[in-house]
Amino acid sequence: MHAPDAAPAPPEPAPRSPWWRFALLVLILGAAAGSLLLWSPTAFLRVGLPAGVPGYWLAPAFVAVYALATLAFLPRPALNAAAGLLLGIQEGTVLAVLGTTLGAAAAFGLGRALGRDALRPFLRGRMLTALDRRFTDQSFRSVLLLRLLPGLPFQAGNYGAAFSGTRFAPYILATAVGVVPTTAVYVTAAASAREPGSASFLLSAGVIGLFGAVTLVSLWRAAAARRRTTA
Repeated sequence: MHAPDAAPAPPEPAPRSPWWRFALLVLILGAAAGSLLLWSPTAFLRVGLPAGVPGYWLAPAFVAVYALATLAFLPRPALNAAAGLLLGIQEGTVLAVLGTTLGAAAAFGLGRALGRDALRPFLRGRMLTALDRRFTDQSFRSVLLLRLLPGLPFQAGNYGAAFSGTRFAPYILATAVGVVPTTAVYVTAAASAREPGSASFLLSAGVIGLFGAVTLVSLWRAAAARRRTTA
């Protein structure tokens, strides 16, 4: 007698397209940005906790709202100014750095889980390949440079790192270290704005002006480089 033929193996399911995850990422970020029509993070950060809420909730609530606001693409200078007005220089700087780091971690996780597989095939060309290799091999140094450069959109750095080969631990450490200077400057400027003649306000305002000048020069040089490339 012949042994019965083995049942054919069921066909393997077709792999899911990564684009559905990317669409979910766009939906989440769009909802976060659209939520600003219903609530104002900067208003909460300026006013603080509602009446009757214990004061020990202020720090964790501040950090959480700050992180959510960065996901909603609210500019960090506005958030840092609110931190200075509500909390002062020292506490405002510490909590703003924590909120920045938490928001960066959330953005990295969302971008890596939902968007990287869809966009990785587009990281081609000599320049993009070299950037991806640099962020993969020198994650801490590359992210630190991004955070120290004034004028570079914070959210762009988050998702650019998530879509590249950047490792998570160096990314978070470089973010926490690299955002301290700009955070401290904006928090100090807002906290000392009531005394515009004070050394703290004049120094921080001067540094903010320097940041603006560096940003303009960087944009001008980038535009000139593009013109030379296309010429």
